Amino acid sequence: MTTRYLRPSGFLRGANKVIAFLLRRGVTMAGANQLSVRGRKTGEARTVPVNPLDFDGSHYLVSPRGNTQWVRNLRAAGEGELRLGRRVRRFTATEIADDAKPAVLRAYMERWGYQVKQYVNFTATSTDDELRAAAGDHPVFVLS
Repeated sequence: MTTRYLRPSGFLRGANKVIAFLLRRGVTMAGANQLSVRGRKTGEARTVPVNPLDFDGSHYLVSPRGNTQWVRNLRAAGEGELRLGRRVRRFTATEIADDAKPAVLRAYMERWGYQVKQYVNFTATSTDDELRAAAGDHPVFVLS
């Protein structure tokens, strides 16, 4: 399990509020969704915009900023919801092993790299060895 965690900057927190407002109204930014997951301490629903990834017939959530609060909550709850406007997709989440992450991380960077490049130390063209080295710092969940 990773201990890496990049706190969101004031700018990112403000941007997330705007994005969340739009997502609640059904307006997506390039495919973003609002993640809703039960808080591990309070039990209350916590929400954050995320960039889901559809890859190789499966759905994934990747944390470019590491062991974030939503990651900790999802590990504890094991389930959540992705929302876009009125559309709700409930899921269960299973964290995948570091050895299984390189292809998913590469696909994530191909899709979302322009948004998250400042949080990661790899690119879509990184080697499998480079992706494996970075894998422990970036939790990945497969959704079902």
